[in-house]
Amino acid sequence: MRERWFGATGRRVPEISVEGELDLGGALVVDDVSDTARLEQAHAEGTPVVVRASTAQGVQEALARPEVASVVVPETKRELLELDLTKLTYGTFSIAARDPDTGQWGVATQSKFLAVGSVVPWAEPGVGAVATQAYANPRYGPQGLELLRQGLSATEVVERLTEADEGREHRQLGVVDADGRGATYTGSECLDWAGGRTGDNYAAQGNILVSGETVDAIAEMFESSSGPLAERLLDCLAAAQAAGGDSRGQQSAAILIVEKDGGYASLSDVVIDLRVDDHKTPIDELRRLYGIHQQLFGKTPGEDWIEVDTELRAELRERLGRLGYESLGDWAGVENLEERVVGEEKIDPVVLEELRRQSG
Repeated sequence: MRERWFGATGRRVPEISVEGELDLGGALVVDDVSDTARLEQAHAEGTPVVVRASTAQGVQEALARPEVASVVVPETKRELLELDLTKLTYGTFSIAARDPDTGQWGVATQSKFLAVGSVVPWAEPGVGAVATQAYANPRYGPQGLELLRQGLSATEVVERLTEADEGREHRQLGVVDADGRGATYTGSECLDWAGGRTGDNYAAQGNILVSGETVDAIAEMFESSSGPLAERLLDCLAAAQAAGGDSRGQQSAAILIVEKDGGYASLSDVVIDLRVDDHKTPIDELRRLYGIHQQLFGKTPGEDWIEVDTELRAELRERLGRLGYESLGDWAGVENLEERVVGEEKIDPVVLEELRRQSG
């Protein structure tokens, strides 16, 4: 029996229980899920939501709602405890990809599922990228990367992982290896529409989609685009959503980009790890967060930096003084812009623009 979080209580409870056997203290208990606004409000407030149901259809409709913590059934319907919950997966689409020019690997995903970024994306520079979804097996992530480290191809990794998994028919998996070869797998029990496409440097897949056009849109966008890998993957998510997306709607999205020593202060391999866990338009929100990330941690080419002459130096001193700072480094540290400050002879135009904005 799978479990879910019981609102904000910190408890985990069975997805289905017999009425009277589960402590429902503090929960919102309803007889159906028709009042979606009420469910969403309770979820936002951290209140557990419990639904009474007496049929298999009622149980399935309730558990398809991410706000629902548990379903309680009558004692006379105890057989509902034996429902095959592996079919109650949440629709997800994703792309695992490689940029051979920058040495980056990444995964981007969207799902009608809380915090999809905590399950689907896995990547390691020089090794590859893995997306595990549908009735996901999270072990596919670290195990897949380990097999890639051993030199197995993407296709061999998919075969090795799924052959060893008795739940393979409920799984979906995308892998891109160190050489950019892509492989995708969709188990026969994944809910329609489900499938995937591969090409040079990518594997795209999705399940419980409106149609196969969603995966086609991911593949076509990736094949026709250029530029930073993160922006290409965000464009792939947007194209997928515009083509229909997850048939159950939207809830969360995530992007993971890795590069050897490409992360913070060149002391991490994680270039970008952004997650939108619960939002009405998660892809739009993910793009907004990416914009903030780029402002703080992006890199402006050296030739575009501005020389600090006498006039600009005086302006910087005056503007910093208005904000109560003696040095650019002190102010940049508070604003998390320290990665964009190197010495005093030149200034990153992004830093200059933000300083001017803040100091009026």
